[in-house]
Amino acid sequence: MAQGLIWTEPAWLDVEQSADYIARDSPSYAEAFVQRIRSAAESLRDRPRLGRVVPELGDEITRELLVDNYRLIYEIRANTLYILRLVHGARDLAALWDRDQHR
Repeated sequence: MAQGLIWTEPAWLDVEQSADYIARDSPSYAEAFVQRIRSAAESLRDRPRLGRVVPELGDEITRELLVDNYRLIYEIRANTLYILRLVHGARDLAALWDRDQHR
């Protein structure tokens, strides 16, 4: 079942910042990284439950898909997927999430 897909501003900023960081060493790798992230997000349209429930949150609608060393975090709402964040696996997601919720 095809879903709508919406990137939130924080999620796309995460992608841009990660790509900029990677591009310092390899612009071509950064470009490939962005393509992998976009492809992963697109794959969720037909299989929205492909990702697992985010362990730190335990909420069935907030899920993540692992891509390289990153966590692509999204929510399933009705027939729409919202890409919320792209977080490097080494970051403390609980602290980041808590900080974001208070903005």
